Amino acid sequence: MLTRTAFFLLAAISLAPAQKTELLYPNGAPGALGEADEDKPSIAIYLPVKPFGSAVVVCPGGGYQHLAMDHEGKQIAEWLNAHGVAAFVLKYRLGPKYHHPVEMNDAQQAIRVVRSRAKEFGIVANKIGVMGFSAGGHLAATVSTHFDKDSRPDFAILAYPVITLKPPFAHRGSRQNLLGEAPDEALIENLSNETQVTAQTPPTFLFSTVDDQAVPVENSVQYFLALRRSQVPAEMHLYEKGRHGLGLAQADPVNKTWPDHLAVWLRVHGWAE
Repeated sequence: MLTRTAFFLLAAISLAPAQKTELLYPNGAPGALGEADEDKPSIAIYLPVKPFGSAVVVCPGGGYQHLAMDHEGKQIAEWLNAHGVAAFVLKYRLGPKYHHPVEMNDAQQAIRVVRSRAKEFGIVANKIGVMGFSAGGHLAATVSTHFDKDSRPDFAILAYPVITLKPPFAHRGSRQNLLGEAPDEALIENLSNETQVTAQTPPTFLFSTVDDQAVPVENSVQYFLALRRSQVPAEMHLYEKGRHGLGLAQADPVNKTWPDHLAVWLRVHGWAE
């Protein structure tokens, strides 16, 4: 017997409109270092059959060196569509070719584009969230703590995220790809997002596993505690077992329940059906 989540996921996959991809910067990306596909950030647009009115910009992970566009992009968009949420999967520029602030600028631009075209996409301008996995989680946390009035997400979803760039819990590969070989200490501090949380940081949902061997669970824990100190609404789910990079974890009998918790959190806050 299909669970409610599985039923709606299958419905979304079979009935959702075909995706459409658009460049974030139709006239050329600022600071582009070439004309290849990797120099042209874009969003893949997934609109639900029965829209609820909210949207999520999805940031796949990949250590700021590649992008897991399937299990942390397309599959996530289809899951969101199944809950009535529009999804915009972000293809952002990557290291070591590009360094900060290029990645942050791309994610902020994606939020601005979605918000400026809210009516066209059938969404509400103040119900636009950001969701990130691993290094994409760091990017989502970065735009949640570094923003202007047009680029602030209204909520954030962070799955096994990189949060800190400081030892001992930093993911070294992500830091190196984002900041280069010898980054300035002030920049490391500024992009260790657990140090940047304020009362204006959006409500956040976190998921991670305690035995994650790639990105220590302390990344999620430190961010959650920072949210608590700033009295930002937050919910965190930690699972004892589970490898890094699970995505929706549908093949894992235990961890596959995390999207169900997320669905409840979205409904409670009025961001999903």
